[in-house]
Amino acid sequence: MTKKPEPPSGQEGFFWKTKTLEEMSVVEWESLCDGCARCCLEKLEDEDTGKIYFTHVSCKLLDAGLCACKDYRHRTERVPDCVRLTPANVRTINWLPPSCGYRLVAEGRDLYWWHPLISGDPNTVHEAGVSVRGRVEGTENEIADEDLEDHIVQWPATLPKRARLKKRPTSARQP
Repeated sequence: MTKKPEPPSGQEGFFWKTKTLEEMSVVEWESLCDGCARCCLEKLEDEDTGKIYFTHVSCKLLDAGLCACKDYRHRTERVPDCVRLTPANVRTINWLPPSCGYRLVAEGRDLYWWHPLISGDPNTVHEAGVSVRGRVEGTENEIADEDLEDHIVQWPATLPKRARLKKRPTSARQP
């Protein structure tokens, strides 16, 4: 598996509050990803209304346990319809989940308590119930396109109650 760049150290401060998306370094940009993998779920769009429907079917490259791409560096070559997020397109993509760090920063909003840049812990995205871990029912290689309608789910487009809290719940902390 290709490892994503390490997030910047705390010495850089809250760069997402002081820099535009375009001013961010590659490392800063990549660290906006919270590791939820919701964007790696197959989605359907109603041609008449434009409404997006998420499924619990993932991209063939997603390691659903780690919530990481198995070949991040070459993902767009191996999956031609994989969308590489950029400062320009995160402002226009209508299927980014409401919890997405890229979307939040593009909208001028702050990151949630469970985002690794805030918590300092990549596991808080899982503790908050935001990630796809344990919720993927199959991959695009296992479930035919014509059957995707049978796999539509609501949870990727919503935020769990504990994830909406202002700070990490005491009961979620590990000893």
